[in-house]
Amino acid sequence: MRYGLIGEKLGHSHSPRLHALLGDSEYTLMPIAKEALDAFLTTRDFCGLNVTIPYKRDVIPYCSALSETARRIGSVNTLVKRADGTLYGDNTDAFGFAKMAEKAGIDFKGKKTLVLGSGGTSLTACYVITEKGGEPVVVSRGGENDYIHLERHTDAAILVNATPVGMYPNLDASPVDLRLFPKLEGVLDVVYNPLRTRLLLQAESLGIPCAGGLTMLVWQAARAREMFDGKPVPLEMVNAAEITLRREVSNLVIIGMPGSGKTVVGTRCAKALNRVLIDTDVEIVKRAGKAVPLIFGEDGEAAFRMLEAEVIADYGKKSGMVLSTGGGAILREENRLNLRMNSVVVRMMRPLEQLTTEGRPLSKGLEQLRHMEKERAPLYRECADYTVLNDHAIADCVRKVLEGYDEALRD
Repeated sequence: MRYGLIGEKLGHSHSPRLHALLGDSEYTLMPIAKEALDAFLTTRDFCGLNVTIPYKRDVIPYCSALSETARRIGSVNTLVKRADGTLYGDNTDAFGFAKMAEKAGIDFKGKKTLVLGSGGTSLTACYVITEKGGEPVVVSRGGENDYIHLERHTDAAILVNATPVGMYPNLDASPVDLRLFPKLEGVLDVVYNPLRTRLLLQAESLGIPCAGGLTMLVWQAARAREMFDGKPVPLEMVNAAEITLRREVSNLVIIGMPGSGKTVVGTRCAKALNRVLIDTDVEIVKRAGKAVPLIFGEDGEAAFRMLEAEVIADYGKKSGMVLSTGGGAILREENRLNLRMNSVVVRMMRPLEQLTTEGRPLSKGLEQLRHMEKERAPLYRECADYTVLNDHAIADCVRKVLEGYDEALRD
């Protein structure tokens, strides 16, 4: 084994795929128990390693030298075995965190920044913020600056989540309510699964520039790769790696009025992307054991909406699929959040007179459709990343959906 990642639990790591995109297809995951760490690091049957929780501090005593960044942070996430067999430790998370802020247009200079959490990632964030001329304030569960007294910091300009709150599988959690901080001009979340945590989704809804941890992950890996290989990684390769990884883990979700062509377009998009299509109405029928009109007729709309929410919650947390939703999927806020967290969302629009109504319990006439669209249009706009008009050939509509998907991934 030449290069890889060591840690305790590595089941959901993107690192092997990411390093393959950066030029190393043999990079491997190496989960190591605490009691086996000493023997592994002493034997040194590797050329270079990335280090994750819980060993970022434990590896320091094995290093003959540390970078200034690693020394000041007190945490190592990259090890390189030098020609004489000794280990050199660095912290490339700091570089990744700085790049995440830079790409989001967030400048720390002269600004008060709340850093949620007091662990190793918090130390990294505070180091970068200080180096960039900012004023980090650590918020933790105890001490003077705790979560109970957040009103002391309503003047904060930037907020950083350096905790695992909101990370898979606890997707509904958010560390704070951003409405407590009316002067915020930037939000960063180190979590990268899901792509958009509840914290980031709230920042987007409030119009606050924000970024998630996938960018940090990519750039720290690129810096580690440079240390492993002894040569720079071209900028275009790093950018391409991020776009590719983001594309692979992002769903394409299609929302819109009943009969607007979501399933037809979704089927063709899934084929073009070589992905599975999930039609939420089909999944609801499977779970209920009866057709949609029968669910409405026998159990009522509330029962249908409950099943719909369950299906969206289940599939929203998954990755790399195309999801076609029912027309009313956006009525519940929880659905809108779950549809957006790992997805690019496109709104499919069609002239009302062209909407198909057969087999649709709530679509019984043009006047009713007008009322429905008026009620739902603001929610469609809130949920969607972009809109495509489906009033021409299906092939043209599919092309526009796929072009918008790619453009959204690059933003």
